[in-house]
Amino acid sequence: MNLARHSISSTAPVLIFDARFDPDCRIFTTSTQAGFAVYRTWPLQLLRKREIIGGTLSAVVPLQTSSLLFLVGGGRSPRYPPNKVILWDDALAQEVAELEFREKVRGLACRRGWLAVALRRRVVVFQLGETVSRYGEWDTCDNARGLLAMATAAHSTVLAIPGRQMGHIQLVHLPPCPPPQPIGPPSPTPPSRPPPAPTKHPVSIIAAHTSALSTLSVPPSGRLLATTSTRGTLIRIWDTNTGKLVRELRRGADKAIIYGVAFRPDEREVCVWSDKGTVHVFALTAGTGASNRQSTFSPLAPFLPLPKYFDSEWSYAQYRIPSQSAHISLSAQPEKPPTADVVDEEKCVVGWIQVAPEDQDEPRSARPMEYQLVALTYTGRWYRLALPSTSASAASPSSSPSSGRPSTPSLRDPVSASPPSVRTISMARPRSSSGSSFGMRSDKGKEREREKEEKPGRECTLLEYRRFGRWDGWG
Repeated sequence: MNLARHSISSTAPVLIFDARFDPDCRIFTTSTQAGFAVYRTWPLQLLRKREIIGGTLSAVVPLQTSSLLFLVGGGRSPRYPPNKVILWDDALAQEVAELEFREKVRGLACRRGWLAVALRRRVVVFQLGETVSRYGEWDTCDNARGLLAMATAAHSTVLAIPGRQMGHIQLVHLPPCPPPQPIGPPSPTPPSRPPPAPTKHPVSIIAAHTSALSTLSVPPSGRLLATTSTRGTLIRIWDTNTGKLVRELRRGADKAIIYGVAFRPDEREVCVWSDKGTVHVFALTAGTGASNRQSTFSPLAPFLPLPKYFDSEWSYAQYRIPSQSAHISLSAQPEKPPTADVVDEEKCVVGWIQVAPEDQDEPRSARPMEYQLVALTYTGRWYRLALPSTSASAASPSSSPSSGRPSTPSLRDPVSASPPSVRTISMARPRSSSGSSFGMRSDKGKEREREKEEKPGRECTLLEYRRFGRWDGWG
């Protein structure tokens, strides 16, 4: 009998070098040490997977839902030189073309028939057809992050790139994006018509920030533009036609690295995520039923010279993604070799999806669609989140079953156990050393505290959670 003492050690974490959604969030791609894979966002399903031998990839960009992918080598052992963009046709399972530059490729953006490549101080645009032709080139400021954003809806024209000055945005208007080719029988609805031409010449430069840019985002229509800076405190929404500031939203007061901003498909809300591990959701219009939080001193801003901070708009909903270090480990993590690739466990990407509510008795086809969030972390975790209900019936979990939708939906067929929730962290108010300050609180103060407790929660609800498997990924 072997009575030796065995130790249980945790496996090395999954490393995802790149994860990104297509513009419509119908699919997303991931790049790992074994190769790349394409998944359907919801319901989560592995569509295709390719193993690549001889190196790793730093970016896998899908051309919407077509079989064409753009690959860029990266990591400590890149599969392709970092100064090349490989056009990969997954239907043929082979490379069909390549673009070579004199310097490292920093970022990519694409739409039907077009590809934009961000280099250190310029952006080059190519037109894709039977052949790949160079369309134009624009100079930028130092763009180490490879920032650029391209509108992808039919008839859209906007390409947003950094300007020549730090914190500025340059808007380039490309030829209108062609509508997608119809599949199957012709649709009874007539095709969408192109929007009328603007009466004034569109603005080309926006002075967005005084510090360096950290993210650029546009919705598929290209009507709006979201920008953030390296300070990581403000998100500014601009009108791309007039160049005017539409909204200014505040993520927080302390400095952070904002990883991305995503518009809801109907452009009524926007979500923001950063290295703090928190996803923030803001309302852009009044038709969503939700309103952003503001300081109690904001009504005094027209009458008193208050700092601009008190007039800020804060997110109406948040979700804290649990860090991997919060999980219980039975032994110390194995030491990593000095040549191992390291991924920030807080880094993630978030996208919007439309889902029929699961807790209604009506047929699925007759249910109204609601918007939800899907978050992917670079350590291999997949979250599906529901926004807090804005109706009064979901204000408290103690409401009667006939009053409306419950405030906490149940998990839908979870594949693995849910990660530890941030609600388990003690958030209690620190008690006084004497213990008498809370006992002497007036009845009016108790009523205020009770009102705060009865307000609807501003936390997004975790509906589904998946972990990335080493052999089957999220399949």
